[in-house]
Amino acid sequence: MISKDLPKPEKMKILVVEDHELTMGGTIEVLQRQYPEAQIRTAQTQQSTLEQVETFQPDLVIMDLSIPEVSGKTAKTETGIKLLRTVMQQYPDLNLVVLSTYVNALVRINHEIDEHKGGFTVVDKGFSSQDMLTRVDWAFQGLTHTKDLNMPGGEVKPEWLEVLILAFQEGLQDKAIAERMQITTRTVLHYWTKIRDVLGVYPEEGKNLRIQTEMRAREEGFID
Repeated sequence: MISKDLPKPEKMKILVVEDHELTMGGTIEVLQRQYPEAQIRTAQTQQSTLEQVETFQPDLVIMDLSIPEVSGKTAKTETGIKLLRTVMQQYPDLNLVVLSTYVNALVRINHEIDEHKGGFTVVDKGFSSQDMLTRVDWAFQGLTHTKDLNMPGGEVKPEWLEVLILAFQEGLQDKAIAERMQITTRTVLHYWTKIRDVLGVYPEEGKNLRIQTEMRAREEGFID
């Protein structure tokens, strides 16, 4: 079902968010062939994206997830996830296409994606140009398409993700995690059981449960 009328071709406004110039150039070339009359602008950082969305008011944003916060900073998937969350909160009707090698990281904001009112589609950078254009067209129509992600079943709560980040990106043990999150160690242990259930990680003889959890969490995109 189409949620809103498509903008006229000469009035289409597309913002492409990508910090690699070669990839940016290739994406723009494909878009220009498909939408020759569209206005296309670019952004390379979290900061410039938010500025462009506010001033340019695009009909569609095509964005990578691995981007830097500002010029000169290191590109991180976590930055793109935070940006995407902010954009969806501030512009609930904006059409979005995630074009990235790290699409599995979207599992971290599955709930926000489900609640988003604009179009939302996902394109792995390994897809063909025609596949990308199909997903762009779907997003323009206000459609949601995320079935390629194969997201794990069950709700993933923000506090569970925080435990994973503190444990495997900051190297904290459960007691330190509890102190940082201002919860009890018992609650941290409870979160671990929920996380492992969603990831399908259960005790196996001869296997380290923590290592198995970290491996699965990275495979599924919960952490970088």
